[in-house]
Amino acid sequence: MTAPLEEWHDLAVGLAAWATEVIANGRPDPATSETKVNAGDWVTSFDREVEQHVRAELRRLLPGHRVVGEEYGADADAGDAAVTWYLDPIDGTTNFVHGLPWVAFSLAACDERGAAVGVVADVYRGEIFSAVRGGGARLDGRPVRCAQDAAVTGGVLLTEWSRQDAWPGMYDYLSRISATCGSTRIMGSCALALATVGGGRAAGVVLPGHYNAWDVAAGVLIARESGALIYDREGPHDGVPLHGVLAAPPGSAEELWRTWVGEP
Repeated sequence: MTAPLEEWHDLAVGLAAWATEVIANGRPDPATSETKVNAGDWVTSFDREVEQHVRAELRRLLPGHRVVGEEYGADADAGDAAVTWYLDPIDGTTNFVHGLPWVAFSLAACDERGAAVGVVADVYRGEIFSAVRGGGARLDGRPVRCAQDAAVTGGVLLTEWSRQDAWPGMYDYLSRISATCGSTRIMGSCALALATVGGGRAAGVVLPGHYNAWDVAAGVLIARESGALIYDREGPHDGVPLHGVLAAPPGSAEELWRTWVGEP
């Protein structure tokens, strides 16, 4: 790893550890939490607290960088910053509000070459997935690889709703997966689904619905650096797809992609 990326990685891991403690010890009240786009799109004081702190630390330590976060948008005074950090303080806020333990913190640094550093914290397992471009993926600081020989048949496949709606073609996709004896799980966090593939715990993830860069940038880098392949609907992709993304180990990637796009 080059020195700046290593420093950014260590900073991001430290921020993820801080966020994990705050979120894991938080107890949001559904009666006092708020919603945004619709009644299922939750936001809590913890989302705001975590984002405010992380933004402040990034501005203090990396003053030339730009931050784009889910709750407070893009820095207005960043100008033509060469590095942008994409921050999702709590990915899976609906789960968090209702006490379901599948919640993530996600942070990624992107430069002119794309995603450079990514961190996804699995809050309730107390695990931190991370990656540096060209430096491999890690789980709690130890190298980790995707499940190289994972197969769609008999495997666990992850997807997510498009907000609260089915994405176009979702039911046909689920039927095709079922016909292969694959098992689909919808857990509630795009970032954690991608990191889970990177950790070798799933045969693939397909996310064709509504999402933003802060939902997927860190997870895509972690999956890629673990050895997983990244696709969009057109085929293999060397960046962070923003209109549908698939991440899967080499043993299942092409079959899963063909299942997604409906090709025989």
